[in-house]
Amino acid sequence: MRFPKLKMTRRSLFKATAVGGVTAAAVGVLAGCTHDANDTEADPTVVDESEADDILSEFEGVDTTLAVEGSWTLPLGNVLHPAEGTWIPVTTAGSSATPMVTGSALSLASGELVEVVPEPVSGAATSVIYDARCSDSVYAWIELDLVTRAWSLHASSFSAGALTGETKTLWEGTSDYDPAPFAVSGSTVVWQVQPSTLGSKTQEHSFCYIWHAGDSDAQAVVESPGRFATWPTVSGEVVTLAPRVRASEGTYYGVTAYSLSDDLNTRIDQLVMPQGVRPFRATRVGDRFLVSVEASYSTGGLLGQMGTYIGTSSAGFYRLNREPSECGCGNGDLFIVKSNATYLVLDLANRQYSALPSADRIVDYGEYPARVGECDLFVTFSTVKAADTGYPASVAVRTFRL
Repeated sequence: MRFPKLKMTRRSLFKATAVGGVTAAAVGVLAGCTHDANDTEADPTVVDESEADDILSEFEGVDTTLAVEGSWTLPLGNVLHPAEGTWIPVTTAGSSATPMVTGSALSLASGELVEVVPEPVSGAATSVIYDARCSDSVYAWIELDLVTRAWSLHASSFSAGALTGETKTLWEGTSDYDPAPFAVSGSTVVWQVQPSTLGSKTQEHSFCYIWHAGDSDAQAVVESPGRFATWPTVSGEVVTLAPRVRASEGTYYGVTAYSLSDDLNTRIDQLVMPQGVRPFRATRVGDRFLVSVEASYSTGGLLGQMGTYIGTSSAGFYRLNREPSECGCGNGDLFIVKSNATYLVLDLANRQYSALPSADRIVDYGEYPARVGECDLFVTFSTVKAADTGYPASVAVRTFRL
C-alpha cells in the first residue's frame, strides 16, 4: 500500500495555534484502505449513438413550470459553494487586505449571511481561506499559503451559523499536492489527496479519505493509481468518485457510486468510461449517474462525445448534446444542467426540456449552482450588474422547488 508522502500531523501532535478564538488539533489516519488499486472493476462502457435518447432532438421544448421560491441579494464578492441543507457555505471577500477572504454561511431559512471563520487558523499573513463546504452539522474549509502553496484542510462541528466544537486539522499538504477537493454531508467530510501535475510527486497514487465529526482518526477509503477525474460529490446517501481503474490496461476512469452509510465500504454501481475518456463532472441522482464530458474524443463511442449523460450502463442513457459548465442536480425524473450561461431543465418522464429564466442583468458567464446531485430545492447564484453603470454590483441568490 502506497500512501502520498504528505506532511501529516498525528493526533498526538496538538497544534498550539489559536487565532480568533479557534484552536486546531490534528487527527490521525488509520492504516489500510478499503478499496485499493487492485479492486476488481467493471468492463468499460461503449455506447453506440443509436442506443441513447438525444434530449434536444427527441424531447419537446416547452416553457418551464419552475418558479422562484426565494431570492436574496448579497454584497459583491460572495461566492456560494454546493451544500445539501439549509446552510450554504460562502467564501467572502474581506473588507481589508487581511484577511483577504473569510468563511461565511448563508441561511436559506432567513437569508442571513453570517461570518463563520473570520481568519485563517494558521495565522500566517500570506494564508487565505481558499474554499469552504458545509452541512447543517459540520463546516470545513481549505487554507492556502499564497507564497509557498502549502495548504491545510480544517473542519469543526457547526450549528445555527457558528462553529460549535474544536476545530480539527484533517490534512496538510505541500505544493506538490493540489488543495484537496472535498465534500461535506451530515457529520461527515470526504476529501481527495492527489499529486499536482506541476509538482515532483506526479507518480504518486491518489487517495480519498473520510472523517466524522468527533472522531480522532480519518480513514483511507479509495485508492486511485493516478489523479481522480472529478471532485467527490455526495447525493443523499451516495458518494460519487471517479478514480483511475484498470491501470495495467491503459487510462480508464471508473465513475463509482459508494454507500455513505457504511463509510464507502459498499460499491453500489460503477460506470467505467471508454479508454482515454475523462469525465468532467459526475454525481448520482436516484438510481442514475449524471456524468458530463467536456471534450469530444476520436474513440469511445457516444460516451466519448461532449455532452451530459443521464443513466447507467445497464439501463441506458439520455444525452444532452451541449457543452457542460458545472455538475448537475435533480429530483426523480427532473434534472437541471448548466450549459454555458444557461440552465436547462430536463423532464425525462414527460420527455420535455425547457430553459430556466436567468436573473436580470447578470454577467456573461451566467449563474452557478449551489446544489449538486439529488435535491428538492435548487439553489443558484450570479453576479449582477448595476442598472446605472453596468458594472458588477451585487450577488443574486435564487431558489426553485423541484
